[in-house]
Amino acid sequence: MENLIALLVAAPLLGAAVLLCGGRRLDKTGHWLGTLLAAVSFGIGAVLFADMLGKGAEDRALHQKLFSWIPVEGFQADVAFQLDQLSMTFVLLISGVGTLIHLYSVGYMEHDERRRRFFGYLNLFLAAMLLLVLADNYLLLYVGWEGVGLASYLLIGFWQHKPSAATAAKKAFLVNRVGDMGLSIAIMLMFTTFGTFAFGPVLSSVGETSEGTLTAIGLMLLLAACGKSAQVPLQSWLGDAMEGPTPVSALIHAATMVTAGVYLIVRSGAIFNASPDAQLVVAIVGAVTLLFGAIVGCAKDDIKKALAGSTMSQIGYMVLAAGLGPIGYAFAIMHLVTHGFFKAGLFLGAGSVMHAMNDEVDMRKYGGLRRYMPVTFATFGLGYLAIIGFPGLSGFWSKDKIIEAAFAKGGTEGWILGGVALLGAAITAFYMTRVMLMTFFGEKRWQPAPDADTAPSAEPAAEHRAGELPHPHESPKTMTIPMIVLAFGSVFAGGLFSLNESFVKWLEPVTSFEHGHPPIGAAAVTGATVVALIAGVGIAYAMYGRRPVPVVAPRGSVLTRAARRDLLQDDFNHVVLVRGGEHLTRSLVYVDHSLVDGVVNGTAASVGGLSGRLRKLQNGYARSYAVSMFGGTAVLIAATLLMRGV
Repeated sequence: MENLIALLVAAPLLGAAVLLCGGRRLDKTGHWLGTLLAAVSFGIGAVLFADMLGKGAEDRALHQKLFSWIPVEGFQADVAFQLDQLSMTFVLLISGVGTLIHLYSVGYMEHDERRRRFFGYLNLFLAAMLLLVLADNYLLLYVGWEGVGLASYLLIGFWQHKPSAATAAKKAFLVNRVGDMGLSIAIMLMFTTFGTFAFGPVLSSVGETSEGTLTAIGLMLLLAACGKSAQVPLQSWLGDAMEGPTPVSALIHAATMVTAGVYLIVRSGAIFNASPDAQLVVAIVGAVTLLFGAIVGCAKDDIKKALAGSTMSQIGYMVLAAGLGPIGYAFAIMHLVTHGFFKAGLFLGAGSVMHAMNDEVDMRKYGGLRRYMPVTFATFGLGYLAIIGFPGLSGFWSKDKIIEAAFAKGGTEGWILGGVALLGAAITAFYMTRVMLMTFFGEKRWQPAPDADTAPSAEPAAEHRAGELPHPHESPKTMTIPMIVLAFGSVFAGGLFSLNESFVKWLEPVTSFEHGHPPIGAAAVTGATVVALIAGVGIAYAMYGRRPVPVVAPRGSVLTRAARRDLLQDDFNHVVLVRGGEHLTRSLVYVDHSLVDGVVNGTAASVGGLSGRLRKLQNGYARSYAVSMFGGTAVLIAATLLMRGV
């Protein structure tokens, strides 16, 4: 069975190569080829999963070595795969949700003349992401990591004729490069410390390494995770990345790419377990980000950017859980999977609404759409209930366990982290209820369609005329079927995972697990979570359900205005990084011109001046040379006489 592992990556990689190099002859069928190869990858994953279930928990890991890339003395870089319970979870999520999003894209991108290339990029992304989670060493993981960054750049900027999309793609690429530097430094430290890149030898040798070295490695791994998973302080790219087509938002920014950082931390759990300081920083970053993203999501009128803030917040929950160590690793991955279902469904639902509303993204220009789009309303509604943690749905089971684990951390840290997670649950209920009410309830607030050439938010795939009112309608089956499947996952996945702790037991051989016991009891934490949910829903209903929603957003409070501007993250980056970088550059230029060039130019001037003076001795006159010879002879005679006298 291990010989099938490489095919998981090879299938979508083949699709990318054929679609991107096959030319226009594939324009009419390329999208189905890309979808088929994504489904093939999922089918292979399902076969391997079934085989894995038939083995004992300790015998489920499979390894496949393809070849040695650089086999030299003291340095061994292998292209080899490792399929265990953790990587299998990601394989099924990536290929399964990826296949559904491919199918959805068939309808969504129907009128885009570059649809073949779009599916080629989607296949390339799947191949890179699968390589990332299947690698058996950090160096090969880095190859997949960079491949994901490249594919996300291509997909976010797919409509590069829009300046906003091109800028967003560059921003995502550059911000992620900062995180990538952290991963490269961590890998270098690992090799100098352990002499290898492979997961097994590295993670089994942490007990023989100093805590300082492990802390440095852990913090660099966290920096990498912050870049890919849009965690503070490298979160600024995620909102702008919504400029990409909506299926891109669902695939990259809901179910796969942004979870890569969580995978990296959990896979490297032994390093963080041996470094309490690095582990605490992970938990703090997750706690800060979950509040940051939630607050931003409360103030966004753009439906995709509101969901982007939600993604940032929910990934923050996962990072927080990963920072709790063995009591939280399994729950971080459990929430990652359930989030993949309901957030992908929410993004696809948002795309369905935009498809029906001439690609309008402003929720203040929606209203009452439940009557016109019953399937979208039902599937989006189930995703909404799941993400706010409605009892019995997937989000309830996974998020509640994270909050319990946070309180179980113990001491002041546990109370602070648990309180932040609980507050985040209330804010999640508020902003998602706001999205639901503004989109599907109330009176219709539709506005004439903007001109696609002048409206920066209009998606080019839309077919409409400027000044024409929208005619809401349900999306085609290629779009609604994936939404229905994801809705089932949003409802049932969490309960299935929690039954007899099946998901925890599944991951335990890889991640280890320790039961946490909240000081106030698990039942009290669950009760507090439900109260927070009710409070958030109630406040949102009072603000947006009982009164008409104005088409033009009111000025709002200072916090609201700051949240609309992403809590001034871009302003901060401009002042600290852009202006700081400009001042640093100017200083370096001054030093270069004044010191480096000054020394070089000064030396050259001195040599030139000296040579000019020496040149005067060679004037071409015989009398001058005779005088010089006479003078030299006189000096030699005088010196000889003096020497004899001594």
